[in-house]
Amino acid sequence: MSAPSAWRRPRFRVRTRCRSSVTGRLVAAASPSVVTETGVTDFDEEALGAAYERGLKAEKSDDVEAAAEAYRECLRLDPADHVGATIRLAGLGLVEPPASVGHAYVSTLFDQHAETFDDILVRQLHYRVPEMVGAVLRRDGRRYANVLDLGCGTGLTGAEIEDLVDHLTGVDLSEEMVRVSDERAVYDRLFVAEAVDFLRRHEPGTVFDLIVATDVVPYLGALEPFLSGLYDRLEGGGRAIFSTETMSDEALAGRPYAVGRDQRFHHGESYLRNALLAQGFDVDHFEEIVVRLQEGKPAPGHLVMVSKPV
Repeated sequence: MSAPSAWRRPRFRVRTRCRSSVTGRLVAAASPSVVTETGVTDFDEEALGAAYERGLKAEKSDDVEAAAEAYRECLRLDPADHVGATIRLAGLGLVEPPASVGHAYVSTLFDQHAETFDDILVRQLHYRVPEMVGAVLRRDGRRYANVLDLGCGTGLTGAEIEDLVDHLTGVDLSEEMVRVSDERAVYDRLFVAEAVDFLRRHEPGTVFDLIVATDVVPYLGALEPFLSGLYDRLEGGGRAIFSTETMSDEALAGRPYAVGRDQRFHHGESYLRNALLAQGFDVDHFEEIVVRLQEGKPAPGHLVMVSKPV
C-alpha cells in the first residue's frame, strides 16, 4: 500500500499483554517502545494535517519546491514522522534514503487501513504473493515445525501456509493489523514489533526452521541488518522466503536501491543477490514476479527463498 491520501488522527495505546476475546491466544508487545491509543499526541494535529495536505497537493501538481517545504514543515511539527514526510522527500530525490520507511509512519498507516486492508490489497490491487509463497513451499512437500511470519499483517500469508506448519508466530508493527490477524485464528502467538528489531532482540535463543516475510522488504533500505537477523534466527538447514519490489536498471541508475514515488524501497537484483551471498545464504529460488498493481500498472519484484547451510 502507499500513503493515505489524508492525515487521520492516530490512536495511541501501549500494549503489554492481552488475550483475544475471540480466540484466547496471547497477543503481546515485543518491545515497550511500541505504542499505539491514548488519544494524546505531542504535536499539533490540525497543523500537521494541513501541512501534509499542502504537500500532497503540491506533489500531485509536480510543484516539488512547495511539496518539499510542506513536508519539512510536517517534520518540524512531528519529528517522529507519523505521516511519512521523510520517505516522501526521499521519493522526490531531495534527501538521502533513510534506513527504513519509518516506524511511526508504518504503524499509523496500517492501523488506519487494517479493516479494509484485505479488500484493498487483494481485490483492488490483485496482490497474490501469499499464494506464490505457498506454491513454492509446497514443491518439495516439506513440513515446518516452528515458523515466523514477519510483517504478518492481517494473516494472509499465515492462512496460506497454515497446513504446512506445526507452530506459527506472527509479528507486525501495526497493533490493529495484529488484532485482525488474531481474529483469523491461524497463529499460535502474535507480537506487535518491528521486524528487524524482533529478529535482533526478542527471545534471542529461539530459532526457526522457516521465516516468511511478505511485503516487508519494501519498507527497508539497506538489507544487511534484515538478512543478518534472518540468518541468526534460522536453524541450520532452515529457510527464509520473502518478497521484494524492484525497478528497472535505468531507474536505479547504478544505485543498490531507491525510494519510488510510491514511498517504498525498490531493490536492485544484483544488490540483492550479492547481499544474500555475502551473508552466507544458499539461494534456492529467485523469481521475477508481479507484486501487485500500482496506479493500474504491474509492480515488479522478486520472490526469493534462501536456506542456511547446515
